[in-house]
Amino acid sequence: MKVVSPRTHGYFDFLTVVIFLLAPTLLGLSELPAMLAYALAGVHLIVTLASDFPFGVIKFIPFTIHGWIEHLVGPSLIALPFIFGFADEEAARNFYVAMGLVVIGLGLLTDYKGVESDQKLASSI
Repeated sequence: MKVVSPRTHGYFDFLTVVIFLLAPTLLGLSELPAMLAYALAGVHLIVTLASDFPFGVIKFIPFTIHGWIEHLVGPSLIALPFIFGFADEEAARNFYVAMGLVVIGLGLLTDYKGVESDQKLASSI
């Protein structure tokens, strides 16, 4: 059941950016996990602002593609500590695994086709 609307998903996108920006300081992440967190915050912000949904500014990326990107990002976040060799840093590993699980969960609950429904409704009025 898709209970998260595109608008609500947008709020979560911006919250995700803030979390990635704050994590290095709040969790005391070492250099590599911190740099990855800052880079991921930037990429996530760009994807959000470039997506065709209520919070998109450029509206270049269809919201369904935004969803596919997140379907790839979630498992990738879980794998990052193991791929880049910082799985032994408990705070960094747990942060990336938790964020990966959150992205996967939100992705499963988001109605990525909701924007298309809203656009069809608006054009029929």
